Amino acid sequence: MLVVKERLFHPLLLSPKPRLIYRGSRANIHDETENMALKGTKTYPCCFKDRSHEELVSCVGWTTADELYSCSEDHQILKWNLLSSETSLVVKLPEEIYPIDLHWFPKTVGVKKQTQAEVFVLTSSDGKFHLVSKIGRIEKSVEAHNGAVLAGRWNYDGTALITAGEDGQIKIWSKSGMLRSTLTSQGSPVYSVAWGPDSDRILYTSGKQLVIKPLQPSAKVLQWKAHDGIILKVDWNSVNDFILSGAEDCKYKVWDSFGRLLYSSSSHDYPVTSVSWAPDGEVFAMGSFNTLRLCDKTGWSYALEKPNTGSVFTISWSADGTQLAGACGNGHVIFAHVVEQHWEWKNFVVTLTKRRTMQVRNVTNDAVDILEFRDRVIKASLAYGHLVVATSLQCYVYNSRNWNTPLIFELKEGTVSLIQQAEKHFLLVDGAGLYMFSYEGQLISSPKFPGMRADILNAQGVSLSNDTIAIRDKRDEKVILLFDALTGKALSDGKPLTHKLEVVEIALDQCGPSTERKIALIDKNRDLYLTSVRHLGREPKICKIGSMVHSMAWNDTANILCGIQDSQFTVWYYPSAVFTDKELLPKTLYIKDGSEFSRAPHILSYVGTMVTLRQGDGSLVYSSVPPYSTVLHEYSTSARWEDALRLCRFAKDQSLWACLAAMSLANRELTTAEMAYAAIGELPRVQYIKRIKEQPSKESSLAHMLLFSGQVKEAEATLLQAGLIYRAIQVNIDLFNWERALELAVKHKTHVDTVLAYREKFLKKFGRKETNKRFLQYAEGVEVDWEKIQAKIEMELSKEREKAANASVRSSVAARR
Repeated sequence: MLVVKERLFHPLLLSPKPRLIYRGSRANIHDETENMALKGTKTYPCCFKDRSHEELVSCVGWTTADELYSCSEDHQILKWNLLSSETSLVVKLPEEIYPIDLHWFPKTVGVKKQTQAEVFVLTSSDGKFHLVSKIGRIEKSVEAHNGAVLAGRWNYDGTALITAGEDGQIKIWSKSGMLRSTLTSQGSPVYSVAWGPDSDRILYTSGKQLVIKPLQPSAKVLQWKAHDGIILKVDWNSVNDFILSGAEDCKYKVWDSFGRLLYSSSSHDYPVTSVSWAPDGEVFAMGSFNTLRLCDKTGWSYALEKPNTGSVFTISWSADGTQLAGACGNGHVIFAHVVEQHWEWKNFVVTLTKRRTMQVRNVTNDAVDILEFRDRVIKASLAYGHLVVATSLQCYVYNSRNWNTPLIFELKEGTVSLIQQAEKHFLLVDGAGLYMFSYEGQLISSPKFPGMRADILNAQGVSLSNDTIAIRDKRDEKVILLFDALTGKALSDGKPLTHKLEVVEIALDQCGPSTERKIALIDKNRDLYLTSVRHLGREPKICKIGSMVHSMAWNDTANILCGIQDSQFTVWYYPSAVFTDKELLPKTLYIKDGSEFSRAPHILSYVGTMVTLRQGDGSLVYSSVPPYSTVLHEYSTSARWEDALRLCRFAKDQSLWACLAAMSLANRELTTAEMAYAAIGELPRVQYIKRIKEQPSKESSLAHMLLFSGQVKEAEATLLQAGLIYRAIQVNIDLFNWERALELAVKHKTHVDTVLAYREKFLKKFGRKETNKRFLQYAEGVEVDWEKIQAKIEMELSKEREKAANASVRSSVAARR
C-alpha cells in the first residue's frame, strides 16, 4: 500500500496531532469547554436543544450515521439528530425497566440491505430483554436471566441474539426471541460478550479471565487470564480479528484471536469502563472516568480527551466509522468525530482539517490547496498521482497536477470501508461489494465470489495491480482468490491459489506484463513466499524467500520487495531470482540493521527509494534504499544489457551483480549472465552457461536453462516436444533418475541399451549389484555394446545439429522475403 495515514504528533514529524472533536449533550457544559481549551481542542457547548437525560446514561446506538438513540436510568429513550441538533423523546419506559445495554438489529441480513435499523434489543436489570421498534414500541419482552441482563448482542447476519447475565449464564436466542441454547453457566457475572467474526465463536468475560467458546459442542474452549482486575468490557472486530478488553485494573489490552497479547496499556487513574472497535478495525476508542481515548489497532494512542462526563459506560461507532458516541455517568451523551488524519505521497501531504474539508500541501514549494466536500469524508487514499476521496454519497478523484477540477461520481453504497490504488485504476470496497474504477470514473468491473462478505475485507487481505485483483478468502484463509481486474472474472479457470497454511497478508507486484505477475504472501508462521499469478494450468510453484517476516511492501516503480524480517529491514532486489537460481537469492538482498527502529515496526509504503515505517509507539520513520536496483530493473525491462553491465561496474556492489545474473538468465541473455556470474565468483555456473551456449539447437539450450533453474519436468517436456528423445533420456541419466530414463527409452523404443549401459557403469563404480527387477528384466534381452551406443549418440547429435541448421536457414530466408 502506498497510503500513509498520519494521525499523531512526534518529534520526528512536525504535524498537527489528530484529535476527537466532540460535543456534549447539554447546554450547561461550560466547565467542559474551559478544560478542553487547555488541550487546544474545539468543542460545541450548545449543540443540542429541547431535551436531555436526568440520570446516568447506560447505553447508546446509531440508527444511521446522523441519528442516535440513548437510554438512561431516567427511563427515557431519546433520539439525537446530528443534522438538526435536535433531541426528541422516543418513549418513556415503564418504571420497573432500568436499561443496561442496547444493540440495533444489523442493517445487512444476507444479501438484503436496509437503509436503517428498524428494531433493537434492550436489556434491563429485571432479568428481561426487550425487542423495541424504532418508534419505541416494545414488541416483545422475554424473561432471560435471574438478575440483570448485562449484555445483549445480535450476530453479524441477524440470525441469532446472545445475552449475558448477572447469573453467570450465556444464552442464545432466535431472531424472534425463542431460546435456542444455554451456552455456558458460571459462578460469576458475565459483564460483556461479543460474537466472533464468522458468528461461530463467542467471547465473554469470566472475572479476570477471557473465554472464547466455539458454538460446536466438541470444539476446544480457549481461556486465559487477561487482567489483574474484573474485566468489564470486550469487543471483537470482524475485519482485523483482534480482541479488545478493559478492566478494573485500569488497563486496556489488545489480543489476537489465539489469546496472544499484542498490546497492554499503562495503568490509568480509573477502571476502563468501555472499549469499542471502529467498523474498519483500524482504530478503537476507550472510555473511563472523565476520559475518552482514540487508539490505533496496535494499541498506541492517537488522542486523549478529558471531558467532564463521569464514567463513559458505552461507546458506539457510526457505521461509516467517522464518529462515535458515548453514554456518560453524569447524564451526558458525548459525540466525537476524528479529524486531522494525514495521507502522504512523494511531495504532497493531505490533511483532513474538518469533516468536509481537506488541505493539500506541496512541501517543495509550500503551495496549499483547500478541498471542500458536500458531505463528510469517510475514506481517502493518495497514491500514483491521484487522491481518491469517498464521502457518504459521492467519490471524488483528484489529479495531483490539478487540484481544482475533481472528477465526481455518485456512490451506490455510502459506507466505503477500503480504497486500494494501482497505477491505472482503483478499487472501492463497501458493504455491498467490490468495484473497480478507472481514474476517469468509469466502472471497469465488479468481481464476485461465493460467500463474499465485503464488509470484513481489509488492506492485508486485498491487493491490486494494473491487471489483477487478489483477495484472501475469509472462509478458508489458506485460499487466495485471483481475478482479472479488467473483466472481474476469476483467473486460472476459476481455480484459486491454495497455500499449505493460513495466509496473513498478500501483496501483488506492480510492474511488468500481466503474464509475469507475482504475488507475495506471509503465512501464519511468518514465512514469506512468492508465486506466479498466472500459471497456465500447471500447479503453481510457491517458493519461500524469507522467514520471520512481519510486514512487507512492493515498490511502486520496480518489482522490488521490502520487509521487516525478524530484527532486520530487508530488501529483495530481485525476488523472482528464486525461480531462475534459488541459490542466488540470498546474494540479491540488501539488509539494514533494525536497531534504528523501535519494537514491531510496520511498513506503510515503498515509493521511489523511500520506505515509510510506523513504529510500535506510533511514530513515523523513513528509511532510504540505494537507487541502483531500480535503475537495473529499468535496464533489464528495456533489454539494455550493456548499460546494466556499466551500472554494475560503477556501483561495485555484489548484490547488483547477482541481480543482473538472475535477470539476464531469466531473459535468456547468456553472455550477460556469464559475465555477471563471473563477477560474483560463481565459476561452476559460468561453465554451465558455456555448455548451454554450445548446445546444437535452441530446444536443447532452453531445456538446459530450465535445468539450471531446477525445472526438470519442464526441461524434459521441452525436449520431448521437439522430438529430442535421446536428449530427454540423457537428462534423466545425468540426474540419476534411472527408472524415468528407462521408462522413456522403452516407451519410444530407442536407447534402451544406452540406459542399461550407463546404469551398469554407475553400479560398477560404487561396487553395487543390480537389484531393480525392471532393469534385470531388460538386461537379459538387450546386449550392451559401448561402441554401438557411442555411434548412436553421435548420430543423434549430428541429426540435431542438422535440424537446427535447416531451421536457421528457413528463418533467414523467411526474413529476407
